[in-house]
Amino acid sequence: MTDSQDHAEIAKFEAMAAEWWDPAGKFKPLHMMNPVRLGYVTDQIAAEFGRDLKSPRPFEGLRLLDIGCGGGLLSEPMARLGADVVGADAAPRNIKVASLHAAEVGLDIDYRNDTAEALLAQGESFDAVLAMEIVEHVADPAGFVQSCHDLLRPGGVLVMSTLNRNLRSYAAAIIGAEWVMRWLPKGTHEWSRFITPDELAQMMTQAGLHVADRRGMVFNPISWGWSLSERDLSVNYAMTGIRRAQEG
Repeated sequence: MTDSQDHAEIAKFEAMAAEWWDPAGKFKPLHMMNPVRLGYVTDQIAAEFGRDLKSPRPFEGLRLLDIGCGGGLLSEPMARLGADVVGADAAPRNIKVASLHAAEVGLDIDYRNDTAEALLAQGESFDAVLAMEIVEHVADPAGFVQSCHDLLRPGGVLVMSTLNRNLRSYAAAIIGAEWVMRWLPKGTHEWSRFITPDELAQMMTQAGLHVADRRGMVFNPISWGWSLSERDLSVNYAMTGIRRAQEG
């Protein structure tokens, strides 16, 4: 079994763990992006499972894994929407922060210091897997996508987001976010590890997933906000894969 852990990448996020819930701290970009990526995730899951997002707990009865959960910025709203959430992260300090925050707000989330491969070895399975802003930090992206597929039940949904690899993404995510705006510590991202939409789609297809959707997540410096785009996947983007109900 492939081990997708990259210990140097884990150490970067361990060093920032205490700031996960500070909207003005080192994770400010994620806090700003979170409403848009949450909207994308919920729309994709609701569409696949025929759930009404206007109902109080639309994801009741669905088991969901948030892999690379960090401090729980997505795990918590998914739990509020009724999902049975497992949040997993390879960085122990992230799990401590996430567990403490969930307890403070009264949410029951099963947080674990585990990898996708470890959960697979434990025989875990899920209706939906979220792998947001993590695939560019693992040692073996294709192996990681395969593990995410294998963790899904037939008909299950994998939602991923990452950064495209081109000059515009280098300018926006590294020069802009790390050097100019100083939203993130220098060295948080390595441009060479960014993954193009075509590359990620190929990984999903090879893993046995049907690529159902892809959208850009675009930052507007005038409105100072994020939005989804069907055309502009040049920097941040999300992609949805479905594990086929019948395989083989």
